[in-house]
Amino acid sequence: MQATAYTYDPESRSGQVLLDDGTPVPFDAAAFDAGGLRLLRPGQRVRIETEDTEAGSGAGTDPGTGTGAGAGRRITLVTLQTF
Repeated sequence: MQATAYTYDPESRSGQVLLDDGTPVPFDAAAFDAGGLRLLRPGQRVRIETEDTEAGSGAGTDPGTGTGAGAGRRITLVTLQTF
C-alpha cells in the first residue's frame, strides 16, 4: 500500500503517514527499522505494509465505516516507494 510521510521524529524513529484518502496512520520505531531507512521527510511517498489489530473498534474509528485514525491497522514496515 502507498502513503505519504506526514510526520517523523528522528529521536524516536516514529511518526505518521497519510493514506491516499487523507487518513493519518501512526508507525513505531519497529516499522521504521524494518524498512531499512535512515531518514524520512514529510511529503515523501512511501510503501507501507500493515496488519489488522484488535483495536479496529477503538476510539477515533468511525463505527459506521470502520475507518479513521488508523482504523484498526498497524504499520509493520515503512520504506521508500520506488517506481
